[in-house]
Formats: sequence, structure tokens, C-alpha cells
Amino acid sequence: MKILITGTSSGLGFGLAKYYLQKNHTVFGISRRTNTELEQSKHYHFLSQDLSNFDESKKNITAFLKDTNSLDLVILNAGMLSEIKDMKDTKLNEIKKVMDVNVWSNKIIIDLLFSVLENVKQIVAISSGASVSGARGWNAYSLSKATLNMLMSLYANEQAQTHFCALAPGLINTGMQEYISDVPDELDYPTIKRLKDARSSGQMPSIEEAAAINAKAIERLQEYESGSFLDVRKI
Repeated sequence: MKILITGTSSGLGFGLAKYYLQKNHTVFGISRRTNTELEQSKHYHFLSQDLSNFDESKKNITAFLKDTNSLDLVILNAGMLSEIKDMKDTKLNEIKKVMDVNVWSNKIIIDLLFSVLENVKQIVAISSGASVSGARGWNAYSLSKATLNMLMSLYANEQAQTHFCALAPGLINTGMQEYISDVPDELDYPTIKRLKDARSSGQMPSIEEAAAINAKAIERLQEYESGSFLDVRKI
């Protein structure tokens, strides 16, 4: 397969890229930073790009894919976490920054792919349980992932030839968990406490384990209605 993955420098994006490369698929990775382990594979093609720079992204991704006329799978994984705090304390400029990365950069990519490629078989946007839980403290991140879910649903109604899905990937022991571990315990954010407990008790899958779980789930997504929001733990 020919697979495009964003956010491949670390976390789930890195894990998924590594998983597919080990199965001899061709991976086009886009991230701000490179990953030396992935670069060792002859099947890995990399573009260093800040996806929040929309005009530059259009130009550089077009050039990056100039020798490709189709993609079997696109995984829109790149994203950022907002500071954990109450909505009333979250400024509009903070929300805008998160929305640019987690939502609008993906719209830019999707529109570009349909304009320069002959066929895109499947697009998976990495969402989160926070998109539907409304849990206290997740503010801009929850808003962005909820919007991302709807973005996939809207495109599914427009592009019937492509299967779309927003996928919550479950718990993963990534760099995001390092930040969450430093959130003060005295703050009244129940979800944060559950994440800390899961990590400390060893119940949080490693990047490699989570990548394998999610890759296997992605194989089954086309059994569901295009545009769906799905949780990997319920597939």
C-alpha cells in the first residue's frame, strides 16, 4: 500500500509509520521534525512541514506527492494538546491555535489530495474520546476533536469514492502523558486522574502496542458507515 501519515516524528504517528514500514508498505510521512529510525527505511519518504502554515503546506505537499497518483490510506494524526484548564480560563487565541493544527490543517490536506491525486481510498482522522465526553479541563482539545469528527462526516457525504472515519485510538503512553502526569493532583479533573492511574499501573499500551492495535482496527473501518466516529476499544 501507499500510505500518507502526518505527525510521524513521535507518538502514534511514529508507531504507525514503523508498523507499516515493517510490512513493506510505502509510507509518506509529514512532520515538523524528522525521525532517524524511520529514515533508515528505503520505503519511507519524508517532508518536514509545519502544518499550521497553510499556504506553505499546500505548496510543499503538492511537490512532495508529485510522483504519486493515488493513496490507499491517509492517516491524519498530527495534532496538539491544549493546556489542561477550565474553559473559562481558555483564551480565544489558544483555541484558534489548536483548531488550526487539529482541524483546519486537515481540511487543507484533504482538499489538496482530492485536487492532485486520481484516487484516495481511505482517510482516517485520529480523534479522541475527549471529542464526545465533555470532560472538564480539555477545553480547546475537545472542541477541536469534536469538529474533526464532523469534518469527516461532512466529507463522507461529499466524496463517496473515499471512506472516511474519525478514530479514537485509546490510551497510549506518549509524550502527551508526560505533560498530563505533571498536572497538579489537587485540580478537580477526574479524567486526568484516571490517565495517571492507568499509566502508573501499567495499563497504558506502549506506542508500538497501540500502533498494532490501531492498524488492525483501521483494516476493519470500512465495514462501518463512512464518516463514522469510532473508538478503537469498541471495534
